[in-house]
Amino acid sequence: MKMNQPVTPYLTVKGAADAIAFYQKAFGAKEEMRMPAQDGKRVMHAHLTINGGAVFLSDEFPEHGDVKAPTNGPPPVAVALAFTKPADVDATYKKAISAGAKSTLEPGDQFWGSRFAMLTDPFGHRWMLDAPLAKK
Repeated sequence: MKMNQPVTPYLTVKGAADAIAFYQKAFGAKEEMRMPAQDGKRVMHAHLTINGGAVFLSDEFPEHGDVKAPTNGPPPVAVALAFTKPADVDATYKKAISAGAKSTLEPGDQFWGSRFAMLTDPFGHRWMLDAPLAKK
């Protein structure tokens, strides 16, 4: 498994198979690998590629520790997707909203020089979309 980034987010979700389908629809994710759990119902580990970067995820496994999917309010960590063109932020935002994500911040030009948007997926994870604006 070749990774093109030094840090990889690992998401815990309720319904990993549904999350994989959502990420494919919302972000064009490519499923690189899926390891089913021994119970035949949950996903023990999955590797997706989104926007050229790896994202790992699995279902909750309370029998192996206390790691839980987000339930009450937003998680303290977000996944940031970096784009090269501002139009990609708008297109990805629209696609994700159509797939079932909820808007946290609509796309807009920000004072720090980026086109930026935020949303929350149906599994409680936050996503930030960012692209540099053309220099003036």
